[in-house]
Amino acid sequence: MSNGTLNSNCPAGDIQSRWDNHKFSMKLVNPANKRKHSVIVVGTGLAGASASASMAELGYKVKAFTILDSPRRSHSIAAQGGINAAKNYPNDGDSIYRLFYDTVKGGDFRARESNVYRLAQISNNIIDQCVAQGVPFARDYGGLLANRSFGGAQVSRTFYARGQTGQQLLIGAYSALSRQVGLGKVDLHTRKEMLDLVVVNGKARGIITRDVTTGKIERHLADAVCLATGGYGNVYFLSTNAMNCNVTASWRAHKKGAYFANPCFTQIHPTCIPRSGDYQSKLTLMSESLRNDGRVWVPKEKGDHRRPNDIPEEERDYYLERIYPSFGNLVPRDVASRQAKFRVDEGRGVGPTGEAVYLDFLSAIKRDGEKAISEKYGNLFQMYEKITDENPYKVPMRIYPAVHYTMGGLWVDYNLQSNLPGLHVLGEANFSDHGANRLGASALMQGLADGYFVIPYTIGNYIASNTIEDVTVDHEAFKEAESTVRHRLDKIVAMNGSTTVDEIHRELGNIMWNHVGMSRTASGLKEAIEKIQTLREKFWVDGKIVGEANYKNAEVEKAGRVADFLELGELMAMDALTREESCGGHFREEHQTPENEAKRDDENFTHVAAWESTADNGGNKIEWQRHKEELDFEYVQPTQRSYK
Repeated sequence: MSNGTLNSNCPAGDIQSRWDNHKFSMKLVNPANKRKHSVIVVGTGLAGASASASMAELGYKVKAFTILDSPRRSHSIAAQGGINAAKNYPNDGDSIYRLFYDTVKGGDFRARESNVYRLAQISNNIIDQCVAQGVPFARDYGGLLANRSFGGAQVSRTFYARGQTGQQLLIGAYSALSRQVGLGKVDLHTRKEMLDLVVVNGKARGIITRDVTTGKIERHLADAVCLATGGYGNVYFLSTNAMNCNVTASWRAHKKGAYFANPCFTQIHPTCIPRSGDYQSKLTLMSESLRNDGRVWVPKEKGDHRRPNDIPEEERDYYLERIYPSFGNLVPRDVASRQAKFRVDEGRGVGPTGEAVYLDFLSAIKRDGEKAISEKYGNLFQMYEKITDENPYKVPMRIYPAVHYTMGGLWVDYNLQSNLPGLHVLGEANFSDHGANRLGASALMQGLADGYFVIPYTIGNYIASNTIEDVTVDHEAFKEAESTVRHRLDKIVAMNGSTTVDEIHRELGNIMWNHVGMSRTASGLKEAIEKIQTLREKFWVDGKIVGEANYKNAEVEKAGRVADFLELGELMAMDALTREESCGGHFREEHQTPENEAKRDDENFTHVAAWESTADNGGNKIEWQRHKEELDFEYVQPTQRSYK
């Protein structure tokens, strides 16, 4: 391990003026010269689509890649509840500084102040941009855009479009992207999977892709590469992520030299439909916005199996309201998730499995009427009823935490550039902005801030500040990267054991959930590392690929992603073991307050842990080196988080 310190390249000066001053100090590419430069963008969700559209609008030649048949299928559509911005339309005391403060505090003081303040500043521009694109945000009676509350804040700053906010925002970004495709400024490649990053003389210059329908391997060249490929929650097998979500693009970049930061910072969302059996392949999220009007409770007595409507009010424990009277049901996600786990561990869980708590709307329906609740959450209630065959207007929803978002990702500096020159990382794929816990409605905010308003500036600064060598896809680095990809695919195609890829992935998920999930211990993490190493060996020795032995076999595609998860899982456990503290979504049982809250160690761990892949000799012989980026808090002094 190393104590090498990383430079965030954050600008100096007052935090309020840093981004504006930085924009002015960055080098520019004049409009005529932009046409001479090209950028690859991998991923077409909110971050990728907005980045591709914005850079093409400026004049750059953009190649955009997605594993899907259309950018509109990107997982960003699954975001339900809303997007934060500091407009202060409700006139309830919000401001850019308060959004900045809440985000740093919500991330348990493990985020970079400069990035978070910039995010809060840009948030207002995002809303204006999206309204101009026609995003149908909800409006109040007077015609202003409506807001609702989300966890970790005492103001209403979340803009929304019923329970379809991510979908509506993505349609806006997709329309901007489609305009540039139509103009010939964006070359859109659908059904293409990135399998390696090409580095030429120390700079990221291209990617190797596989066409998922034909199996064809292709080389693609550009002056810079942007990854916007989302998070890695599917390392847990069961998560709220779409089945296609994976870590391969980021992990291939990591193996080429990009540092992976804070991999153990995983968000467990408190408001998901509980697991009902071992047959499930994914879990379904119910929006955090439901906690505005829904009250979370369990029976006061253990083993109370009565129907929820038969349990009288005085025999219910509204535990979030009891423990956190100031924030109540709107505490941050990590806090709400842990408290649900504590109640289940006490034997007060509900439902057939006993691994659930109630989310009850009876009080809100009595207060506002069923019609008003339906106008706010109708599609979410409909979705819940279709999945569970229970009417949430009549009986409480059952919810339980599930893996949802990953705060870790590739390390980037203030310019969104990784330690590998030319490789920029956007949205959930980078580690930035959220620290150890993301507040609800901030993912959409970060993705669009990065794509619409940050990368268009910083990519120009990179291009203007560096000599971009004139190379072709016949360069030796491209040949070598393609050879590596083919060798790995051939190895996977030849797998002929007795254990399917799905079985191994499910086993990995169980290890991760039990030992690197909501609660972690030193002994459990050490056990996880050993089990993952054994499982990885089993994968390569006894893994089985069914179907035809070719590159277009979907099982080969799946196996490649699981192979990367088997390496990432070990690094997540190592990162969690090394971080001897509790903070945000990383809860070490050895480090908690008497009230069972996360107990940080600011003296030793006020830093970002960025891991360098130093050796991969095949099998289990993988080595990493740990680097640090020290975090300085000038404006929001770290304190014990309290939502009471």
